[in-house]
Amino acid sequence: MTTRLYEHAIFLEHNTPPGHPERADRLRSLAIALEHPNFAELDRKAARQANEDAVLLAHPEEHLFSVMRQVPEDDGAINQLESDTYLSPKSVQAALTGIGGALAAVDDVMTGTVDNAFVAARPPGHHAEKSKAMGFCLFNNVAIAARHAQKTYGVERVAIVDWDVHHGNGTQNIFWDDPSVLFCSTHQMPLYPWTGARDETGSRNNIVNAPLATNDGSEHFRDAFRSRVLPALENFRPDFILISAGFDAHHRDPLAQINLVGDDFDWATGRLMEIAGKYAGNRVVSLLEGGYDLEGLAESAGLHICRLMKG
Repeated sequence: MTTRLYEHAIFLEHNTPPGHPERADRLRSLAIALEHPNFAELDRKAARQANEDAVLLAHPEEHLFSVMRQVPEDDGAINQLESDTYLSPKSVQAALTGIGGALAAVDDVMTGTVDNAFVAARPPGHHAEKSKAMGFCLFNNVAIAARHAQKTYGVERVAIVDWDVHHGNGTQNIFWDDPSVLFCSTHQMPLYPWTGARDETGSRNNIVNAPLATNDGSEHFRDAFRSRVLPALENFRPDFILISAGFDAHHRDPLAQINLVGDDFDWATGRLMEIAGKYAGNRVVSLLEGGYDLEGLAESAGLHICRLMKG
């Protein structure tokens, strides 16, 4: 398998207040992990900043303007957008570069330039609803990537699988009425953002939530995949798979109480690649979401990328 990693130094310049869990050290820890010889063959490329119009693939114009109006002008300043979501002078530039990486990854995979891709960007995106930034997220990167695949390449059935420990409420919100997109999520419940119950199925039965209970571990996570996520994907027969790859269900993570280990993310990646091989021509793009313990993130994301590379 040929795997491409999209990265950029601008992602380190999205600043959050001291002590905030979504911090630049997350990507620094991953960068250290990727120095291992296992990643010598990884194709690494700098993401390019997307045009602002790319945001409009998943968000109304007013949402874009609302975020941009609140970007501070003074160096070192940080504006609070909502309870735990912040803007620094280069935050929108970082977010647009993350979107640019996601769009380029879709292009690469859809044109056969690479088999799959991982976008190591911040801020994350899956909590951003159509018209609301929240949960550390400004714009919904995975939703924008899905719309790009549909608009540019005519993809008929896009599957988004989100294994972040926090429910991807924003992605669910954006695709609630759209049967061309299947959204599957495993997550801890109850936990922020307090959505993701099993009976939240979308208006067209295109939403599949598989909530996990506090202190659940590997067995429960894998059972949720086998019993809910994988059957839904088999039934949907996706042409393209996107992963919202959060690694905060790792047992070390401070923001949740799910007890996964790195091998669980390797396993889940393998199962999704099997589905992609069966229905989607191996086309998989994965986008970094959460993961706030530096060691847990580096281990889990490293194993995830290794599995993408191995096939």
